[in-house]
Amino acid sequence: MTKILIIDDEEKLRNLLSRIIALEGFDVLQAGDCRTAWKKLEQLDIDIALCDVKLPDGNGVEFSKKIKEKFPHIEIILLTAYGNISDGVQAIKNGAFDYITKGDDNNKIVPLLYRAAEKVALTKQVQQLQKQISYKYSFDKITGKSKVILAAIELAKKVAATDTSVLLLGETGTGKEVFAQSIHNASHRSLKAFVAINCAAFSKELLESEMFGHKAGAFTGAVKDKKGLLEEANNGSIFLDEIGEMSLELQAKLLRVLETGEYIKVGESKASKTNVRIIAATHRDLQKEIDSGNFRQDLFYRLSVFQILLPPLRERVTDIENLAKHFSAIYSSKAKKKIKSLSPDFVEALKQHQWKGNIRELKNVIERSVILSHTDELAIEDLPVELQSVNSVPKNGKQLSAFDLASAEKLHIQKVLNYTNGNKTKTAELLNIALTTLYRKLSEYGLG
Repeated sequence: MTKILIIDDEEKLRNLLSRIIALEGFDVLQAGDCRTAWKKLEQLDIDIALCDVKLPDGNGVEFSKKIKEKFPHIEIILLTAYGNISDGVQAIKNGAFDYITKGDDNNKIVPLLYRAAEKVALTKQVQQLQKQISYKYSFDKITGKSKVILAAIELAKKVAATDTSVLLLGETGTGKEVFAQSIHNASHRSLKAFVAINCAAFSKELLESEMFGHKAGAFTGAVKDKKGLLEEANNGSIFLDEIGEMSLELQAKLLRVLETGEYIKVGESKASKTNVRIIAATHRDLQKEIDSGNFRQDLFYRLSVFQILLPPLRERVTDIENLAKHFSAIYSSKAKKKIKSLSPDFVEALKQHQWKGNIRELKNVIERSVILSHTDELAIEDLPVELQSVNSVPKNGKQLSAFDLASAEKLHIQKVLNYTNGNKTKTAELLNIALTTLYRKLSEYGLG
């Protein structure tokens, strides 16, 4: 219920307004002066203050400024017995929602309260969403306890509090955008925009338009002005993924942004200004790209003031099980399944894999496994065949090669077992072999 505090030294008027407002379903409190009102504001979760201008111990216009500084979410409606334009203007400047005259505007109070209540509700909703987003992209949400990932997180936390440009290095799929978002949300820019663009996904011309914006008529199809991401991210952060793919011409323009905060829109002659933090990422070795003439050395120096290397998943083997559990919880919820655990051989198969696609590949594998699972436990049979056979050693101790006949037979038997959901009788029938032969081969290949 919306809480409204009436601040007025006229007791009869307070009581009258209180009855009228309470009949509308609002929770109403009263105070006769600034001192009493301040105590209630500090102790209670007030949404709207209906405040007189002339108070025994202060001026309502100045008091409204004090309220907004300490409690910015509270909406204030000022009341006065004498209409005064300058007071009204100052009240609005101080953050008041509105300013009305007693008596003349009594019929406006209730509709005004409803409008103020709507704004309060919207503000609270936005704040709640901001909290959810901040938590979703906080460093606490990065799964992993291995030394290498904890070291990367510690570096990111330290640089987040500054405005320094950051260069995230590492293989594709190691979580560079998650780190970039977390750095932004831990910074003083967190309430401003975070925008991301993959430099490898656009041609030079389109990337220039996306980043810097363009004027109408700048090129065929430019029918109206377009804001660029540098303008959208003003006072916030921009994440330039795969910056190693950016053309040399655009690199020069980006360097100007880093050095002066200025850029020129496509089709325009005058410079625009932006205050944006740049977080860049690449999987390439930029020093080699510099030697090859594909990347500007001066831009590299400006971007690489603070470098963070994100480790590949194969160097975070101790994190794989927790990551798998995390993703299985997400995807089982989406698939409306109740996956409670991961079998030991399932986890071991994950740990044995090389993960060239890193975390992105692991997410895809877990999502597929959840879809295929018929029980509340993810088992090795739910994995892709190539993961089921990774480093598998049959009970006779002989390592199987992907090129020998036995390995091919083993993979085929595993596929048929998956098809029959582990029904060995049906598997033997489909393979056209005796059940005893199947059991012998299962034992030989270590398939259970």
